[in-house]
Amino acid sequence: MTTRRLVLTRSAAVIGAASSGLLLPQIVRAQSDKLRVGFMLPYTGTFAALGVAIENGFRMALNEQGGKLGGREIEFFNVDDESNPAKGVENATKLVQRDKVDVLVGTVHSGVQMGIHRVARESGVLNLIPNAGVHIATRAQCAPNVYRTSFTNSQPTLALGKPMVERGHKKAVWITWNYAAGDEAYEGFEKSYTEAGGQIIKKLGVPFPNVEFQALLTEIAALKPDAVACFFAGGGAAKFLRDYHAAGLSKTIQLYGSGFLTEGVLDAAGDAANGVLTTMHYSDSLDTPRNKKFRLDYAKTFKLQPDVYAVQGYDAGQLLIKGANAVKGDFGNKKALYAAMDGAEIDSPRGKWKMSPAHNPIQDFYLRKVENKENKVIGIAGKAVSDSGAGCRMA
Repeated sequence: MTTRRLVLTRSAAVIGAASSGLLLPQIVRAQSDKLRVGFMLPYTGTFAALGVAIENGFRMALNEQGGKLGGREIEFFNVDDESNPAKGVENATKLVQRDKVDVLVGTVHSGVQMGIHRVARESGVLNLIPNAGVHIATRAQCAPNVYRTSFTNSQPTLALGKPMVERGHKKAVWITWNYAAGDEAYEGFEKSYTEAGGQIIKKLGVPFPNVEFQALLTEIAALKPDAVACFFAGGGAAKFLRDYHAAGLSKTIQLYGSGFLTEGVLDAAGDAANGVLTTMHYSDSLDTPRNKKFRLDYAKTFKLQPDVYAVQGYDAGQLLIKGANAVKGDFGNKKALYAAMDGAEIDSPRGKWKMSPAHNPIQDFYLRKVENKENKVIGIAGKAVSDSGAGCRMA
């Protein structure tokens, strides 16, 4: 095996250090026998199931290629990011400097992602983001070596405004947690809804991760909007759905949301979720041969049902395969590697998509309606929806 070398490219590293106070080496390596892939994902805590789904999907894509990348064997490394932003830089640095990974796959939590992002930008290691939707990673701090295969936080709601207005819901109240993801989701909703002719009559917020909604639900009832649009996820989403229903609002005011409102929470929400409309880039019930095959293969392999996180991990693997095959496994040929990934069309279970110039998916979004604990696709909410990429200047 050829010896690996770390060479400090001072000009690039010093530029990064000036902005962040962190000094990491740009990595130049002789090609070894095996490509090194590092997973920095949550394997414990609230998001553990998401981390497992992402890794499963990624490995499944590589297994379809005989378990190789561009003809080369693969060695895997795993770090539990614990969904802890305070450890983000430290954990990413372990994979880059200690394990010398060629590509770092991570992560779910946007706060942790910013730690990975800092290390990726300063070291030059290839980073594939399989979930975290934080805007800045593919906007003002975009980088040639950073690619996202999921969404930005505003993309689902960029597809939400038009179908709401088309259904006659022209006056809406917006509600979310007061934190970055909620703010970014609101950006997409405000743009799409007002451009379609809708009026946002009130914007309501709850401190994160507070789930005491009653006072705001009483205010919504008094305002009598045509509809309510929101961004919530996880256990908080299930609680909001139950409280909205218990307040009697589901009978008179149509509820809409970013797809994460009803993703993975339908059992916990029960009947309270019935009739809720959301926009998302994937649905389990997507009736296409590609999705049906993916779901069957995944279930056979892992004895689990795949979800949107498995799809995003799978597509991260597919994107990497496109690049690796183009350079026959030579990850030192970054120009050709990135060019292949930039121009790739991914044949995904969610539908075919391409990469934007800022390295974020340009993808279709589906309008989904909850029926009997299932997010059923009832139409296309938006074709080829793209994040703005505002402020992105590729070096």
